[in-house]
Amino acid sequence: MEGIQILSIVTFFPLIGVIALFFIDRENEVLQKTVTLIVTTVTFILSLYLLIYFDPSNPGFQFVERYKWIESIGANYILGIDGISLFLYLLTTFICPICILSAWNYIDKYVKEFLICMLVLEVGMLGTFCALDLLLFYVFWELMLIPMYFIIGVWGGPRRVYAAIKFVLYTLFGSVLMLVGIIFYYLFVASKTGEYTFDLLKWYQVLPPFSMQVWLFAAFALSFAIKVPMFPFHTWLPDAHVEAPTPGSVILAGILLKMGTYGFIRFAIGLFPHAAYFMTPLMVTLAIIGIIYGAMVSIVQPDVKKLVAFSSVSHLGAVMLGIFAMNIQGLEGAMYIMLGHGLSTGALFIIVGMLYERKHSRLIADFGGVAKAMPIMAAFFSVTVLSSVGLPGLNGFVGEFLVFLGAFKVKPLWTILSATCVILAAVYLLWMYKRVMFGPIREENKYLPDMDLREVLLMTPIVILYVVMGICPNYFLGKMHTSINAFLQGYEKRIAMNVYEEKVQPLALIRGGK
Repeated sequence: MEGIQILSIVTFFPLIGVIALFFIDRENEVLQKTVTLIVTTVTFILSLYLLIYFDPSNPGFQFVERYKWIESIGANYILGIDGISLFLYLLTTFICPICILSAWNYIDKYVKEFLICMLVLEVGMLGTFCALDLLLFYVFWELMLIPMYFIIGVWGGPRRVYAAIKFVLYTLFGSVLMLVGIIFYYLFVASKTGEYTFDLLKWYQVLPPFSMQVWLFAAFALSFAIKVPMFPFHTWLPDAHVEAPTPGSVILAGILLKMGTYGFIRFAIGLFPHAAYFMTPLMVTLAIIGIIYGAMVSIVQPDVKKLVAFSSVSHLGAVMLGIFAMNIQGLEGAMYIMLGHGLSTGALFIIVGMLYERKHSRLIADFGGVAKAMPIMAAFFSVTVLSSVGLPGLNGFVGEFLVFLGAFKVKPLWTILSATCVILAAVYLLWMYKRVMFGPIREENKYLPDMDLREVLLMTPIVILYVVMGICPNYFLGKMHTSINAFLQGYEKRIAMNVYEEKVQPLALIRGGK
């Protein structure tokens, strides 16, 4: 198997489905969905090769592929993954077939176009997590924008056009700033090394002046902060989530939001460590505001889907807190929350979609007591809610505990403030679950159908992963530990170089003299 270009094969395999769909009759929607489901499932199975042959003792990038792309400007086709990107890549291949299953009955117009958008979107997401050339990364990053715009704008709810345009404007604004930053840094690297290149590993070897780092960090960070989304750049998220169809919401929560947090680690902090150090108080403050704000707003939401959307702002705030704690516990916890949030929040959106298909309403007040009519759904719903709350034994607990531990080591006050999210999450999620599932049942809700076999099949692997991640965290943390440790050592080493002593040294006081 040595020499196999597995990352290229997996990343572009969904395009086989796009080609196949062009040859299927437009009226044969079942065949279109079946082919897409098979292609996305095979993509997931192929991606398991990465999990099996990934060497957890190797801190560097593995399965690296390198080819010349646009030679005149030094852009190359470079792919590779390490312990930081491995599970995000696998989460993408895992979520996509589940999205296709969740769309089986939900999408009933322009089915072929919808499936093509989903497959192209998967290519963009996979490429983003493994591209090691900045120009290639940007191409994959932008590739996601077009299919996601159509998924929200064509197959979304009543305000879908407004939500889609808002999503594009926010994302495009951040992307343009990042592009300016990439071009500026590309020219700077060339002036220092004499080589025009977008190679990320070569960019890591160049340390720009402190003032330049701050501006470039701001350009990259703003793009990633919008994607996370961090407070106060989150306002596009509730609209996009509420108006998007179920698979679109699952992709948004499961994968797209993680690309912002991944970008912070891989690019904003990795390339500009002193600026990241300087910006830490601001980033942590915004993260904590996001944690509390997202949770407080979730409590008062009358719409289940909007509640889950705002809860993402809170959970992703915890991820940002873990990242900027800048220690092994914080970063590993942040990675674990990313994976756990992708599963549990994605599943919450799937269940909300199932409720909407039956009741054509997402208002909490329109339900009540439906556990009597839908006991199987009530069981899956309860496990998912407990997973999102962070119950020990399920996936949510490990990440939150590690983040709080990491944050406490740096600033105990951060931990005390951010820990409120655990209490608030229990309040808004369990209270919502109680109002939807228990209490007196309405007459019109008595005959709502329970989950069918397809719905059970799509929820079962997610619930299994809740438990596996909850009781076997070492398996996942062991794969990412060496890479995260190497990332931190590189960060600390560059900070310790003290080349900008006159400006960076006073900043140590901000972080407690570290």
